[in-house]
Amino acid sequence: MELWDVYDINRKFTGKVIDRHSDEKLKEGEYHLVAKAIIINEKNEILISQRSAKKDKYPLLWECAGGAVKSGENSRQGIIRELNEELGLTFNDDDAIFYKEIRNDSPKNFKDIWLFKKDIEIDNIRFIDHEVVNVMWVTIEELESMKKQNMIVPKIELNIDEFKKILDFIKHQNK
Repeated sequence: MELWDVYDINRKFTGKVIDRHSDEKLKEGEYHLVAKAIIINEKNEILISQRSAKKDKYPLLWECAGGAVKSGENSRQGIIRELNEELGLTFNDDDAIFYKEIRNDSPKNFKDIWLFKKDIEIDNIRFIDHEVVNVMWVTIEELESMKKQNMIVPKIELNIDEFKKILDFIKHQNK
């Protein structure tokens, strides 16, 4: 069972909790919370992960790691948990830099984008929950090329212009 807190259009918690796998669906004006991580190394490459062939949506496509925030978690706690579950990576609260929120009406969620600036050895990554089968570092240009080849989950919000904004944002965070 995976429980989600339900939020209204203004991202206010409604007090309602639903089971992700139940027949109960989000109603009009209801949203759940999702968190995504953009992990960037010193070479300004992005860590992307390949979804398992067993995933219902977008099997074997590449994406930035993340997932649904569970009931009782905030998005920072959710993304740190997801990175540990999917990639075996341990981060603390200070590693996570909040970048922005995106409200999606289809699917109905608030997606928080978290940035992590860290060099990670690919050999140290472990696919604990088997939702991910591979990882690699790519440049933003390589990511754009993979998008054109339909190798990337189509809902990824990262493009060259956004990546330049992210790098500038990180630079200003470190001052």
